Amino acid sequence: MTVFKENENIIEFNVDDDGLLIKEILKDKFNISDRFLKRLERTKSVFLNGSRIKTNKIARKGDKITILMEDETDENVPQPIPIEIIYEDFDLLILNKPPKIVVHPTKSHPDNTIANGVAYYFKQKKIKKKVRFVNRLDMDTSGILVIAKNPFAHQQLAKQFESNIVEKRYLAIVEGIVKDDEGTIKEAIGRCNDVSIKRTVLEDGKVAITNYKVLERYKNATLLEIHIETGRTHQIRVHLSHIGHPIIGDSLYNKPSQLIDRQALHSYSLKFISPRTKERRLVFARLPKDMELLIEKLNG
Repeated sequence: MTVFKENENIIEFNVDDDGLLIKEILKDKFNISDRFLKRLERTKSVFLNGSRIKTNKIARKGDKITILMEDETDENVPQPIPIEIIYEDFDLLILNKPPKIVVHPTKSHPDNTIANGVAYYFKQKKIKKKVRFVNRLDMDTSGILVIAKNPFAHQQLAKQFESNIVEKRYLAIVEGIVKDDEGTIKEAIGRCNDVSIKRTVLEDGKVAITNYKVLERYKNATLLEIHIETGRTHQIRVHLSHIGHPIIGDSLYNKPSQLIDRQALHSYSLKFISPRTKERRLVFARLPKDMELLIEKLNG
C-alpha cells in the first residue's frame, strides 16, 4: 500500500457511491476526459486505497481513488522574464500579464514570451511540468492569464472556460460618452474574410454576448467594466466598436492614440472553481501603469 503526500502530482477523490467502476467515477463524477484517462491507464497511475489498480474495478463508498501524474519536460527555453503572480496553488499559476508581451512563442516572437518566463519560474521552483495556458490574451491586452501546472488542472479549467462557468471581467477605456449606465450587446461575430484576422458583426456569425457597466465618464471618454458571457476572438473590441464606442488605442478596430500605445483593455477579475478543492475563487489583477496614466490624462 502506498501512502501519498499531497502535491501537484497527486489528486485524490473520495468515493460517495457504491458499485461503480473506477473509470465511470473518474469520467462521470470528476470529469476526467477519455484521453487523460487512457494516459493514466497506460502509465498505471490509478490507485484505490493506496494500491495500484485497473480502472475496470468496482469502488465502494468511502474508498479513496488517487491519480498520479508523472513529471514532464517543457520545451520552452527558460528566460528570466519578470512575471507578476497574483495566485498560486498546487494546480494553478495565475499572472497579471503586462501589455506589449506575447504569451507563447511564435515565428515572429520565438522567445522573450510569457511562456519563457514561466518555464524559468518552474525551473527555479523545481516544478517539473509543461507550461499549459488555459486562456489567451492578445499581445496588447493586459491582465489575468491562467497557467495549469498539471494535465488534470488544465482539463478542468479549460472545461470551465468552454462552458462559461468562469466569470471574466475586463476594464476598457472607450471613445465618447456612453449614455446608458449599463447594457448588453448581443451580436453574432465572424471573420471579415478568409485572410484577415479582423472580426466583425455578422448575421450568420457565432453568438456573442457582452455586458457593460459605466464606471466613470470623462470629457470625451468612458471607463467601462465588461463582463463577457461568451469568448469569441476580439469579442469586446468588435462589440464596443460596433456600438460606436471603440477602445482607445485599438489600431485594428479604431485608430492609434497619442495617449496610449495599445488598446486600453485589461482583464482584471476572474471567478473560477478550484479544480482540486471545488471551492470558488476570485482573483484580481491591478490596472497597469499605462492605463492609469491614460485615466489621469483624460481627467486633466
